[in-house]
Amino acid sequence: MTQFNNRIRQVVLLLVIAFLAFLIIRELYVFLPGLMGALTFYILGRERYFGLTEKRGWKPGLTAMMIIVVFLLLIAAPLYYAVLLVTPKISSLFLHTDELLVGVQALSDKIKSITGEEIFSPKNLAAFQSNLANYIPTFLNSSAMILSNMLVMFFVMYFMFTGGRNMEDSIRKFIPLHLESVIALAHETKHMVKANAIGIPLISMIQGVFAWAGYLMFGMEDALMWGFLTGIFAFFPIVGTMMIWVPLVVFLYSKGMGGQATGLLVYSLVITGNVDYLARVTLMKKIGNVHPLITVFGVIVGLQLFGFMGFIFGPLIFSYAIILVKIYAHEFVDQTKNPI
Repeated sequence: MTQFNNRIRQVVLLLVIAFLAFLIIRELYVFLPGLMGALTFYILGRERYFGLTEKRGWKPGLTAMMIIVVFLLLIAAPLYYAVLLVTPKISSLFLHTDELLVGVQALSDKIKSITGEEIFSPKNLAAFQSNLANYIPTFLNSSAMILSNMLVMFFVMYFMFTGGRNMEDSIRKFIPLHLESVIALAHETKHMVKANAIGIPLISMIQGVFAWAGYLMFGMEDALMWGFLTGIFAFFPIVGTMMIWVPLVVFLYSKGMGGQATGLLVYSLVITGNVDYLARVTLMKKIGNVHPLITVFGVIVGLQLFGFMGFIFGPLIFSYAIILVKIYAHEFVDQTKNPI
């Protein structure tokens, strides 16, 4: 009877814990990208941090702050430089709206001649302006959320570094697996995070280089600058590079350079827009021995769940699913088989 009562209390306690965990996760879900980012940078910097604090005797708090500042500079410096480059161009764009409209109409005519569909009809332009006005508050809110997630990321990173050993020991105790299975999970996490953290910047650089070659080929001034900006915006999924090359195509049409504009349009759609997929599959196979299917489907799932951080944690989810099946077979299935 006593054992039965203990089971009941255990089930009730687990239900309460699960309910509280659900409430916490639901309310903090908007900060999930920041938490994922903190975990990513912790995995990337933990060996350096422990080496400095445990082997060289550096102070934990100051060492954590130093590593955080390094990561902040790696993120902020390219973005700040990109903003400095783009701001004068945007200001110039608003001073020449008439030429811009000419370029938009020329692009619309070219698309209509190829597809038969008029993209920029007066009705569509009116709808676009209306949607743009509605999108501005959403954009501002998204910018505020990105900034909030950045603050959360660096805040959590500090305590991850300073309490890293205790955190890792606690996680090992709570995972109901043998030590070798826990080590396998830790190795897979570290392996996948590092592979993606190296691969994503390389893929963006490759996309920027191909875009630069296209801008040179079709007579764009400041081709190197535009290639750099395309590489920076390639970090943003799906429409990232279009934020650079579409205005450039419109600009060329507005200057009466129809041939170059059409060439750049086709080049950007076929080459710049697709080279990242080929590079992602190839590089992830080379860097982390990640199967192409895991990379492709992992990114699709990850973007839906985690936003930008899904590039890293999407493939990791697929890898976890595979390794957990192997661990289950090792922990439970193999033990039930009778020896031959």
